[in-house]
Amino acid sequence: MKMLPETQLGKWSVGLTIFFILLIAAFIILVLLGIVTFDDGHWWDATVGIAFPAEIIAFLLAFMAVKKKKDQTILVYVSIFIGICVILFILFHSLFIND
Repeated sequence: MKMLPETQLGKWSVGLTIFFILLIAAFIILVLLGIVTFDDGHWWDATVGIAFPAEIIAFLLAFMAVKKKKDQTILVYVSIFIGICVILFILFHSLFIND
C-alpha cells in the first residue's frame, strides 16, 4: 500500500486534511502562548467555521477517491478517519458541552 494519493481527488482530500490539522494546531499554539483564549472574542468560532467544513469536504473527496477512483493509499484512509472523527464531534458536541 502506497503512502501518497494517486488521484486528484485523493490529493485534494489530503491537502484539505493537512490544512485542517495546521489550522487547529495554530490555534492551539496561540492559546498556549496566551495570545488568544477560548473565552475572549470569537477566535475559536472562526477557526472551527473554517476548519470543520474543510475537513468534511476532505472526507467526502477521500470517500469518492476510494469508491470511484480506487485510490487505496494510507493518507486517503487517514483523511477518512479524521473526517469521521470531525463528523462525530459535531454530532455529539451538543450532548456533552453546554455553551
